Amino acid sequence: MTESFIVTRRYFDDENYPRGFARHGDYTIKEAQVLEQFGQAFKALDKGERAPVTEEEKSFVAFCRGEHPAETFFEKVWGKYRTRIASAKRVYTLSGVIADNIEDFSGE
Repeated sequence: MTESFIVTRRYFDDENYPRGFARHGDYTIKEAQVLEQFGQAFKALDKGERAPVTEEEKSFVAFCRGEHPAETFFEKVWGKYRTRIASAKRVYTLSGVIADNIEDFSGE
């Protein structure tokens, strides 16, 4: 029997989670463990860098492509991760318009 989501190393996202998944507070302990343990496989399947070999992986790829909503725990965790890193890349700026009728107090 072929196992799903086999990886050779743990997954770390130092760009978005420099202190690790568990210490950041976005994930439960179980979610953080799943991301760290299987994240390499999730990422490779999501980006198409790895072909799915089991039915579970095929379903995962279909989820990543938007063909069905998250059904399994792995799909829900990866969906949550993708949502969090997408929202982390938003940049908020303050902008305003300077009014034309501001008095000049520079003494000139």
